[in-house]
Amino acid sequence: MNVLLKVFGSVVSIGAGFIGGKLVDAIWTKATGQKPPKPGDAEAQAEATMRHALGFAVTSAVVAAVIQVLTNRGTQRTIRHFNKTVDEV
Repeated sequence: MNVLLKVFGSVVSIGAGFIGGKLVDAIWTKATGQKPPKPGDAEAQAEATMRHALGFAVTSAVVAAVIQVLTNRGTQRTIRHFNKTVDEV
Protein backbone atom coordinates (compact mmCIF):
# COMPACT_ATOMS: atom_id res chain seq x y z
CA MET A 1 0.00 0.00 0.00
CA ASN A 2 2.86 2.43 0.77
CA VAL A 3 4.27 2.03 -2.73
CA LEU A 4 0.87 2.88 -4.19
CA LEU A 5 0.60 5.95 -1.99
CA LYS A 6 4.10 7.08 -2.97
CA VAL A 7 3.23 6.72 -6.65
CA PHE A 8 0.04 8.66 -6.01
CA GLY A 9 2.07 11.38 -4.27
CA SER A 10 4.43 11.60 -7.22
CA VAL A 11 1.55 11.90 -9.68
CA VAL A 12 -0.08 14.61 -7.57
CA SER A 13 3.23 16.46 -7.32
CA ILE A 14 3.77 16.38 -11.09
CA GLY A 15 0.20 17.53 -11.74
CA ALA A 16 0.46 20.32 -9.18
CA GLY A 17 3.75 21.45 -10.70
CA PHE A 18 2.22 21.57 -14.17
CA ILE A 19 -0.79 23.55 -12.95
CA GLY A 20 1.45 25.84 -10.90
CA GLY A 21 3.61 26.56 -13.94
CA LYS A 22 0.58 27.44 -16.03
CA LEU A 23 -0.73 29.63 -13.21
CA VAL A 24 2.57 31.52 -12.92
CA ASP A 25 2.63 32.03 -16.70
CA ALA A 26 -0.92 33.40 -16.69
CA ILE A 27 -0.30 35.72 -13.75
CA TRP A 28 2.97 36.93 -15.29
CA THR A 29 1.25 37.71 -18.59
CA LYS A 30 -1.56 39.62 -16.86
CA ALA A 31 0.80 41.53 -14.55
CA THR A 32 3.43 42.53 -17.10
CA GLY A 33 1.59 42.29 -20.40
CA GLN A 34 4.49 40.26 -21.80
CA LYS A 35 4.99 36.59 -22.47
CA PRO A 36 7.03 34.83 -19.77
CA PRO A 37 10.73 34.52 -20.69
CA LYS A 38 11.13 30.80 -21.35
CA PRO A 39 14.06 28.90 -22.85
CA GLY A 40 13.53 28.27 -26.54
CA ASP A 41 11.14 31.20 -27.00
CA ALA A 42 13.36 33.70 -28.81
CA GLU A 43 10.60 36.32 -29.11
CA ALA A 44 9.84 36.36 -25.38
CA GLN A 45 13.53 36.34 -24.49
CA ALA A 46 14.23 39.28 -26.81
CA GLU A 47 11.53 41.36 -25.12
CA ALA A 48 12.57 40.46 -21.58
CA THR A 49 15.00 42.61 -19.67
CA MET A 50 17.35 41.05 -17.14
CA ARG A 51 15.11 42.38 -14.38
CA HIS A 52 12.05 40.66 -15.86
CA ALA A 53 13.93 37.41 -16.42
CA LEU A 54 15.20 37.35 -12.83
CA GLY A 55 11.78 38.28 -11.49
CA PHE A 56 10.17 35.46 -13.42
CA ALA A 57 12.84 32.99 -12.28
CA VAL A 58 12.41 33.94 -8.62
CA THR A 59 8.62 33.82 -8.85
CA SER A 60 8.71 30.41 -10.53
CA ALA A 61 11.15 29.05 -7.94
CA VAL A 62 9.02 30.26 -5.03
CA VAL A 63 5.87 28.73 -6.50
CA ALA A 64 7.69 25.45 -7.18
CA ALA A 65 9.02 25.31 -3.60
CA VAL A 66 5.59 25.97 -2.12
CA ILE A 67 4.02 23.30 -4.33
CA GLN A 68 6.72 20.81 -3.33
CA VAL A 69 6.23 21.45 0.39
CA LEU A 70 2.44 21.25 0.18
CA THR A 71 2.41 18.04 -1.87
CA ASN A 72 4.98 16.40 0.44
CA ARG A 73 2.94 17.32 3.52
CA GLY A 74 -0.27 16.13 1.89
CA THR A 75 1.31 12.85 0.87
CA GLN A 76 2.74 12.23 4.33
CA ARG A 77 -0.62 13.06 5.94
CA THR A 78 -2.37 10.64 3.58
CA ILE A 79 0.15 7.87 4.30
CA ARG A 80 -0.28 8.38 8.07
CA HIS A 81 -4.06 8.34 7.70
CA PHE A 82 -4.10 5.11 5.70
CA ASN A 83 -1.59 3.44 8.03
CA LYS A 84 -3.75 4.42 11.01
CA THR A 85 -6.95 3.10 9.41
CA VAL A 86 -5.22 -0.18 8.43
CA ASP A 87 -4.09 -0.66 12.03
CA GLU A 88 -7.65 -0.12 13.28
CA VAL A 89 -9.09 -2.78 10.99
